[in-house]
Amino acid sequence: MGPAEELVRRGGKLDKMVARKSTEGALDLLKSLTGYRGGIQLLQTTRIGVAVNSVRKHCSDEEVVASAKILIKNWKRLLGEPQWAPAPRQLPPAPGETPATARRKGRRDPSHCHGTPGRSPGAVPGPRRLPVLPVCPCRANSSKAKPETPRTPTSPPFSPSPCLLAPCYLTGDSVRDKCIEMLTAALRVDDDYKEFGVNCEKMASEIEDHILWGNGDTDMKYRNRVRSRISNLKDPKNPSLRRNVLCGAILPSLIARMTAEEMASDELKELRNAMTQEAIREHQMAKTGGTVTDLFQCGKCKKKNCTYNQVQTRSADEPMTTFVLCNECGNRWKVC
Repeated sequence: MGPAEELVRRGGKLDKMVARKSTEGALDLLKSLTGYRGGIQLLQTTRIGVAVNSVRKHCSDEEVVASAKILIKNWKRLLGEPQWAPAPRQLPPAPGETPATARRKGRRDPSHCHGTPGRSPGAVPGPRRLPVLPVCPCRANSSKAKPETPRTPTSPPFSPSPCLLAPCYLTGDSVRDKCIEMLTAALRVDDDYKEFGVNCEKMASEIEDHILWGNGDTDMKYRNRVRSRISNLKDPKNPSLRRNVLCGAILPSLIARMTAEEMASDELKELRNAMTQEAIREHQMAKTGGTVTDLFQCGKCKKKNCTYNQVQTRSADEPMTTFVLCNECGNRWKVC
């Protein structure tokens, strides 16, 4: 079996380990690849680097991850090594000399090696010039690509800051992973989670999963819902919401779909209720005063504290229309 077939076989084994989520034996395979001394072209055609990098990203064994990183780092160094060695320059033979004599003379005469003024009478005078080396096709664009750091084809985009989640909670999506990390930080505010013995990363992962399931994609609506949960969980004036989530009174599926009004603190709810009642009173005062009566019953609150007005809305021979206002809840209706 040639070196290319052997690399393809080992790469296939590594891919199967990642697919089965079992990296047993991966360390031995990576160690067997440590002694590889072939060219970079063979690594690129067999795509063994992709398989090794996949093991590095999905394996939770620190020793396997460290071995994969060292292996990838060593292979990247091959990009900077020359793929050939220039042949030594030979001077043309002087007139009357055979090529064999010129070669022997070049080995004996140090002036050919160091360029000293002491040249033989048959040597051609002039400054020594370095040989023009042919350009290797695989390195033709090296001057343009030099500022860029070599990357593997499957390198995923990373967020500006590294993700601190445990590997078992990573989703593979940088946006989702960052949202889970921020939800975890919100649940850990004031160290309330220690009192309940809650795994905040697991709970944050469940909350994010329900948000994604209800939204379907990591678009702007998804991000706004995550931001709303984070701001309410971290609100110092609303610690009861966070404690209710941590103790299980509010399930992850419920907090994922609650509205801003439902997540608000009791103080804010009372303030909103007072503002609503004040708006109802102002709205009632702005209307023309009518006659207070208990002859009408409100269809909403079932109370009989009402005010009514009679207005002629049709022709003169038609009965007047009675407009009724409930003084309790502000409900309006008309009686023809």
